[in-house]
Amino acid sequence: MDFAAFFTRRTVQSSPRLSHNIALMEAHTTPKPHSRKRRKDATGPNGTADEDSVPTKMPRQTQGVSQPAPFSDELEIDLSKLYHRVTMEEAKRGTPPDRPVRVYADGIFDLFHSGHARALMQAKNLFPNTYLIVGVCSDELTHNLKGFTVMNEAERYDAVQHCRYVDEVVRNAPWTLSPKFLDEHRIDFVAHDDIPYSSAGSDDVYKHIKEAGMFAPTQRTEGISTSDIITRIVRDYDVYVRRNLQRGYTAKELNVSFINEKRFNLQERVDKVKKKVKDVEEKSKEFVQKVEEKSIDLIQKWEEKSREFIGNFLEMFGPEGALKHMLKEGKGRMLQAISPKQSPSSSPTRERSPSPSFRWPFSAKNSPPASPGRRSRAITGAYDISEDEED
Repeated sequence: MDFAAFFTRRTVQSSPRLSHNIALMEAHTTPKPHSRKRRKDATGPNGTADEDSVPTKMPRQTQGVSQPAPFSDELEIDLSKLYHRVTMEEAKRGTPPDRPVRVYADGIFDLFHSGHARALMQAKNLFPNTYLIVGVCSDELTHNLKGFTVMNEAERYDAVQHCRYVDEVVRNAPWTLSPKFLDEHRIDFVAHDDIPYSSAGSDDVYKHIKEAGMFAPTQRTEGISTSDIITRIVRDYDVYVRRNLQRGYTAKELNVSFINEKRFNLQERVDKVKKKVKDVEEKSKEFVQKVEEKSIDLIQKWEEKSREFIGNFLEMFGPEGALKHMLKEGKGRMLQAISPKQSPSSSPTRERSPSPSFRWPFSAKNSPPASPGRRSRAITGAYDISEDEED
């Protein structure tokens, strides 16, 4: 019985999740014949036969897709079976399903973020058949060799456990990988970014791994790291303190003094007032803009109406307006109405007495009667109206 058989038999009983995944792996690796025969007498509209079967897409063979990854100290491995490390060529070419390439990646994984997940994803996809083991350093070791962490070790273990690319988690991982540790966990390759990691008096803690040919480099994700996230929080310290004070945290919990608490509360009130003033300004600007638009429309309409009114006035009362023509027509009709018709020159002149009701105010009472010719001239002169009087 080979190494994989021993490993499977001892781990199935201790990890139900692992046994479920192994059963899925065995089911997927079992060859299933697919019928590609076509019947000439029963072809479909696209030239395919009813018996043609389309191969289904193989689900991704990865641990940690339904349950957290198990811890290494919870798994039992039969150490009586000798371990033979695979070479890089064998790993890239692909190993049998029952012998995955065991890749190890370690780190602090504080404030687990997308950069950590991407690094583990690269480690998981280094080879066609990879079993990813992730080591997480403890608080004591990290605080002594690197610095204080935001999350404690239990939180960091749990965060790595729930990453979909992780198959196994090693708690209290060592800072420097020893041959004993590599043999104990039967590690084939160690995955990490290729930048030298100096610590504990060493220029590169992975130097001996690289010299042994067990190093598999990954790429760092630029723009995201635990230090970057902490830098953002420190840079915007006041903003986050005020944020948490609003959400119910006390000044004691935030390690904020009494004076600073009052200062933050005052800043919060001032910001609220500024926000209200800004909102009022924006609304007033919108109102003024609407009033300006309406006033412009009103002025344009007034100009149009005024032009129309002036045009109508000039048409009526202008020099060549309708009123002047009406007056001229009325004057002509009036002259025509009051002017008598002249008798023909051949007709004899008859003496006409003036109308009894017509009397000239400036005539004398006892004036002598005028001659017929003279009287006719007087009557004609009475009806002769000058040009000025007509106007």
